[in-house]
Amino acid sequence: MNHLSIDELLEELRRRRWVVYIFGPREEPEVWAAVFQWDTCADVLILRGEERASAFRVTTVADTDVFRPALVSWQYHSTADWTLRAVLTIPAPGESAAPIQLLQPHPDCVIPMEARRPVTILPAIPVKADQGDP
Repeated sequence: MNHLSIDELLEELRRRRWVVYIFGPREEPEVWAAVFQWDTCADVLILRGEERASAFRVTTVADTDVFRPALVSWQYHSTADWTLRAVLTIPAPGESAAPIQLLQPHPDCVIPMEARRPVTILPAIPVKADQGDP
């Protein structure tokens, strides 16, 4: 993967059916985030710029705030492109190599409530019937 802009990274996530959140004014967002919801957990990516990003997997139930996890089963912190690579390569839940150990989340796994407004939500790009799964 070549070094991509944050916009290109977020578009790739949407193609892979992640929901993208842009926190702050759309013209000058403060934080970008993306969530891929599995049946029992979510993979989350938080970008605070090209040089500061975090990704993690959090168990989800009905009232889980994925942007304020109490515990995570995996986490990674690096540049935007390396963090994106990491989150897209962790094994799916239920696979033998999938992370299951519960960990205290790093502070960068949290987006404070006061930083979440305004928000723009970009839904996943729907798969056309003739495209199938990526």
